[in-house]
Amino acid sequence: MPSTFSSFRRPSRNRTIGVLGTAAAAALALGTAGVASGDGGAPGELAAGSAPLTVSSLAAPAPESVSLVGSAERLGTPVAAPGTAELSTADRADGNAAAKADAKAAAEKAQAEKAQEKARAEARAERAAASTAAARSAQRASVTTVAAQTTAQYSGTPQQIARQMVPNDTQFQCFSNIVSHESSWRVTATNPSSGAYGLVQSLPAEKMASAGPDWRTNPVTQLKWGLNYMNERYGSPCEAWTFWQANNWY
Repeated sequence: MPSTFSSFRRPSRNRTIGVLGTAAAAALALGTAGVASGDGGAPGELAAGSAPLTVSSLAAPAPESVSLVGSAERLGTPVAAPGTAELSTADRADGNAAAKADAKAAAEKAQAEKAQEKARAEARAERAAASTAAARSAQRASVTTVAAQTTAQYSGTPQQIARQMVPNDTQFQCFSNIVSHESSWRVTATNPSSGAYGLVQSLPAEKMASAGPDWRTNPVTQLKWGLNYMNERYGSPCEAWTFWQANNWY
């Protein structure tokens, strides 16, 4: 009775070789059959140009076909599909054109807004100038009307007479500032170097004769002339005072 362990013996190397030999024999038989059905060559010969069959050629697997795309992908190098470069260039060109158009539109909008703001500022300035001019005209008319009154209608000290001539508080203060600096409210004040004379320091002194023949001694005549001078030359006593502050004369 055969031993139980003999049926589990490891396959021998001869058996492996035998399998390979069987495969080689089968291939040789196929080659022989091909020759027999061909040109009538000798049995066992291979057709002309055929490679000899070997055990290694039967056992080795067929080489894989080389794929450039696959190799590039395995190496981590991106491979652009056909036409991708052209599309990317076109996309970039379209993007650049759109960005330029947006920038131009933004610049034009900013310029238009700047022009509108400038126009609004100019309009505001014109309205302010018109309002100021109207106020000055009203003040000048008021002062001129009072100053046109006859000498007999005024009385008191030079300061009191000036207050009667210039009822507007602001304008009177400006008028008083000038007279105080020019003559300290003295009717006969004389500048020894220039010859300017009177409360408002007329130069030459004879100019005040246009307001009355008593210009040398009458404060009303001197103040009327000085008020008219400030209105005609500067627009008002306050504008004359502004000039005086900048130049120390008027």
